[in-house]
This record gives sequence, structure tokens and C-alpha cells, in this order.
Amino acid sequence: MRALGVAALAAASLALGVPAATASDRDDAEVGYDVSYPQCDHDLPEDPAFAVVGVNGGLATRPNPCLAEQLAWAAEEATGEVPAQPELQLYVNTANPGQVRELVTTWPSRGVTPYGRCDGDNSRACSWRYGWERAAVTVEDFFVPAAEDAGVDADPGDYTWWLDVETTNSWQTGSAPARARNRAALEGMATRLTVTGAEVGLYSTRYQWRRIAGPVPEDSRLHDLDSWLAGSRTLAGARATCRRDPLVDGGRVVLTQYVVGGLDRDHSCV
Repeated sequence: MRALGVAALAAASLALGVPAATASDRDDAEVGYDVSYPQCDHDLPEDPAFAVVGVNGGLATRPNPCLAEQLAWAAEEATGEVPAQPELQLYVNTANPGQVRELVTTWPSRGVTPYGRCDGDNSRACSWRYGWERAAVTVEDFFVPAAEDAGVDADPGDYTWWLDVETTNSWQTGSAPARARNRAALEGMATRLTVTGAEVGLYSTRYQWRRIAGPVPEDSRLHDLDSWLAGSRTLAGARATCRRDPLVDGGRVVLTQYVVGGLDRDHSCV
């Protein structure tokens, strides 16, 4: 019956002189894009269904230098063709340099956390505090001023924020306790974003997530977050990835990413 209905609709469109929409047309209309500092000074796609803009410049400590321009592009161009996806979403770089903390100036020396008091050592408490502080700087010093410059909503709580978890950033390695400290850093970031009222999700591949975070216990703030899965090369691959397991057991796969012509495209799974 569904096939007959589609055929009848196509025939009616032709009879009226209106071209029937093809699968390719619909696919193009439902594509989202994610952009960040690598796309600075580049022409960005017209009429994305939705857009995910990177707030950082590749590191958790660095801003995207063209954030305001990309926020303005997303707010102006996104069509909302996919109702399940907010037209403008955000993503942030994450990290945990606790094993090389003597080489960075941003490692915390104090603070009360769910893991106890941070005293500057390489602990879950200081890892959590590191994540909290990096998210606070990203929101208050990077996002809010850029949003105001762009003339878009500057309330961080009105957006979905994705934690970008990749091996190219600095992470603790070599043991289960190291992965537990990495999870603590991500928990700190998620907590800081959540207190603004924002929705928070996780972006990664299964391989990278296993190396960085490992299994996530049920009592972790990360356990119920939704997933945006990277790694596909085609739309067909991105659609298939929607059926894979999420990064954490309590969440869903709601977005998948694929790359065409060097530009990141995103497919909604919901």
C-alpha cells in the first residue's frame, strides 16, 4: 500500500506539471553539516537542514577564531527540515592532560568535586575539576561573546552541546585508572554544561571511545547521554551506523557523520 501511495503521488505530480521529489532531493534537504576552525574563510553550504558549530579551535583551551561568523551562518541558513534536530547545535573539544600536567598552565590546583577535593595532583577529583573549568571557559569566554557578536541567542542552556572525544587531543593512557580519570574530566564538562540547562551528548567513534573512556558505569553522569557517531564515508554508511550501539548504554544514537569532499555531513537517526 505504501508503494502504491508513493506511485500515485508521483503520477499526480506529473499530471499537474510539478516534478516529483526524488530520493536524492529529499536526502539533500535533510543533510546537516558540522563546521569549525578548519572551515574559517571557506564558503559554507547553503540551506543546511541543521548545523553543528565547533566552539573551540581544536584544543579545549583555544577558541574557534571564526565562531561568530559560523554561528551567524548557521542561524541564518539552517532550514529546520529535520524537526528532530535543533537547527543550531554546538560541539566542544575535550581533553585530560593530567599525566603531563607540569607542561600545561590550566591544570587545577584546588576545588571540591564529586570525587573529593582537588589538590593539584593527577586524580579523578582534579580531572573532574579540569573538565568543569574548561567547559566554563568555553561557555563564558568563547561562546557567549561570539554569540552576542553574531546577534544570535547567547543563552548556552538553549542549545545541544556535544563533547568531541578524539585521540588527537591529550588524554591519560595505559590503564583502567587512567580511563577513569578521563571519564571524570568528561563528567566535569558535562556537569558544567548541564547546569546551564543545556542538553549534552557524546561525539566519537567506538574505537576512540574505548581507548579514552572505556566502559561507563551506571552511576556516571555520562551513562545516559546520546551519541553522535563518526566514521562513515557515505550517506548509506551513516544510515547503517544509526543501527550500531551507542557509546554509552543508557543513551541512543541520534546523529551520524559522514564526509564528502572534505566536508563533514550529518544524518539524523531520529
